[in-house]
Amino acid sequence: MWPNREETDRLLDEARAGAPGAVDKLLGEFRDPLRQVVGLRLDPAVARRVDASDIVQDVLIEANQRLTEYLKKPDMPFHLWLRHLAQDRIIDTHRRHRLAQRRSVDREQPIARPAWNDESSVSLVAQLIDTERTPTSEAIRLELQRRLATAIDKLSEDDREIVLMRHHEALSNQEVAHALQLTEAAASMRYLRALRRLRTVLVPDGQERPDDV
Repeated sequence: MWPNREETDRLLDEARAGAPGAVDKLLGEFRDPLRQVVGLRLDPAVARRVDASDIVQDVLIEANQRLTEYLKKPDMPFHLWLRHLAQDRIIDTHRRHRLAQRRSVDREQPIARPAWNDESSVSLVAQLIDTERTPTSEAIRLELQRRLATAIDKLSEDDREIVLMRHHEALSNQEVAHALQLTEAAASMRYLRALRRLRTVLVPDGQERPDDV
């Protein structure tokens, strides 16, 4: 999901050296990934009033303004720094539209969250369900994806977040630990517990894979 790390480092070096167009190209590489990060976390009711692309634009403007500061002291990988800015924007957006205007927003018909891409959702379903027992067909695959999306929405905010980070964003355990300010052991344990809870919601009949999480 995130741009190639080597290419990002090259663009960061060019931006640091003041190469023309380097900053615009660097930030442009992250527009679509950030759009996915925001879209999957934006409350559906709020999403009726605020487009995820507008939030991403605000994030990129802030990143441009603070890039010199980041380049002097890059305390975390660039993509983690950008998603941290995005998380702050999401929190601010929810605070404005869910608290200050709670009644008017809650009365509106919510919309569905954006879907995961096929690769990430199929990978997670395969980890949680013994797909070898299920006939392979497009209809069944789509149904499993629908069940997965519903199950993830039923998780707690912490559980949902770490599942999205590990599977949709394909962040490593080390990156998740850094982003959540946890030890790697604590991040790993939180992830495993979230998967157990997700499987309980997804397969309440007790169907299990042979290699239990």
